[in-house]
Amino acid sequence: MKQEFAEIILKNRHENHEALPPKHCIHQFILDLAELLFPHFSGEYTYFNAEEIDAHLALLQRDLKKILLPLKANLNQSIEEISTYFFDQLPGIYKKLLGDAEAIYKGDPASESIDEVISAYPGFFAIYTYRVAHEFYQLEVPIFPRILTEFAHYRSGVDIHPGATIGEALCIDHGTGVVVGETTIIGNNVKIYQGVTLGALSVDKNLSHTQRHPTIEDNVIIYSNATILGGKTIIGHDSIIGGNVWLTQSVPPLSMVYNTSEIKVRPKKLEFEEINYSI
Repeated sequence: MKQEFAEIILKNRHENHEALPPKHCIHQFILDLAELLFPHFSGEYTYFNAEEIDAHLALLQRDLKKILLPLKANLNQSIEEISTYFFDQLPGIYKKLLGDAEAIYKGDPASESIDEVISAYPGFFAIYTYRVAHEFYQLEVPIFPRILTEFAHYRSGVDIHPGATIGEALCIDHGTGVVVGETTIIGNNVKIYQGVTLGALSVDKNLSHTQRHPTIEDNVIIYSNATILGGKTIIGHDSIIGGNVWLTQSVPPLSMVYNTSEIKVRPKKLEFEEINYSI
């Protein structure tokens, strides 16, 4: 029995291993890139001139090529073309990330500086990883972008699919439990609190190539634990979606949507009165 099981494992490893990039190398790549872009992720090394940074970028590009090598047969472009394209896009990604950090800082009264946001806010790390992964998703690189965002999910509690389309200045406050589906479209200056789900109404596999997730237009605020579902659901610009709201239909611009659940408060009676809690 053990020998038979071992043969099955060996067969599957030989069939699949060569087509998969090593996960630990992917995780290290996103961390190494973060350390280069933002000193907040590492205080151990100081760059004294632009040439040193340029040299480090070249090393990261070399590492990326090695990571992508097992996927070579499944790529639409050469590894050289993909790696070159990504690093050509990196200045634009960096600019967007600085805008995200500023949006989080301005959107959270508890934040003391942009440096604090970059160093300590899980929402920023999730957005950073998404913006990197999204570039590879657009190039149709298999599995690599998903491993990147799942690493961010593990570290931050924020699950953003690399296929989502997200505009500038995204603020994810707290972040834990946020889910953003593959075909979600998010505009500029959107603020999302913890526990928000931007999901699909159906998990039918036949709908995998259609828009299944909602569109969130510019300047929308979505408070904690709101759930917005469906590819035809559009949240109009400058709207506010209250906490615990469940939405499967569109909302016009400049709307305020809130949950009307009732909360009752009564005077406390005897100290030792038995209270019938419903859990």
